[in-house]
Amino acid sequence: MHSRPRKQFGQHWLRSPAALESIIHAASLEASDRILEIGPGQGVLTRELLTHSERVTAVEIDRDLCVDLRKSFRADLATSKLSLVEGDFLSLDWNMVVAAAPETPPNKVVANIPYNITGPILERLLGKIATPRETAFDNIVLLVQKEVAERVCADPGSKRFGALTVRVQYLADCELVCPVPAKAFFPPPKVDSAVIRLRPRPYPTASRDPKFLETLVKIGFAMKRKMLRNNLKSLVDREQLLTVLETIGAKPEARAEELSLAQWVGLSNQLTNPSHE
Repeated sequence: MHSRPRKQFGQHWLRSPAALESIIHAASLEASDRILEIGPGQGVLTRELLTHSERVTAVEIDRDLCVDLRKSFRADLATSKLSLVEGDFLSLDWNMVVAAAPETPPNKVVANIPYNITGPILERLLGKIATPRETAFDNIVLLVQKEVAERVCADPGSKRFGALTVRVQYLADCELVCPVPAKAFFPPPKVDSAVIRLRPRPYPTASRDPKFLETLVKIGFAMKRKMLRNNLKSLVDREQLLTVLETIGAKPEARAEELSLAQWVGLSNQLTNPSHE
């Protein structure tokens, strides 16, 4: 078995039965579920997923690991309970994943993902504010870097609350399930990890102009130490912004992280005019 984790792919093998159990529990798996797993590695999580679901589609970039996985899971591959797609998840044509099981495309995602590409993976799974994923997953459970987990699940006013928070929370309900220490992996990463659960859904108060909201968030958080009225002066007239901040219940000197998601949507909706649509 090729077991030397490769740095270039950000590989860290999960070795903790407790962490594995937490991931499986968080996914609320049912016998009819079709799971997408990104980066199965040596197949430790894959084996558990196969036990609890109808079928698993695993996407693995490492050619050598694919060779090993084909040997280890020969029986599951033969019965099509497991489909192994060799390639980079970020550049993979989604139709290739669906083609593995056209009648039953994956409805849940469960994965221990490479930390160096967490942001792009989240975007691929959820879409963007302006272009949410057309067919949303029922549930997404990911093992990620703890700092990223805290950012995704952050409350307004906290240091971790940022553009990523707003983008992800607009598209899904987010929950930090449990921390996972570095020693749970081989080799241990330099940072601790955490399991997060995302439940995609349309945001209750939709943005009138999602593209404008995206721009507003990007520029609003560009320099976090600055007040919003300074960050957004290239986009919005100062007096208009101060009036709208008051309308949505924010202070005139508010910084980006002090606004809740609902206030960001409110700010965008109040500022949206025909020229933005």
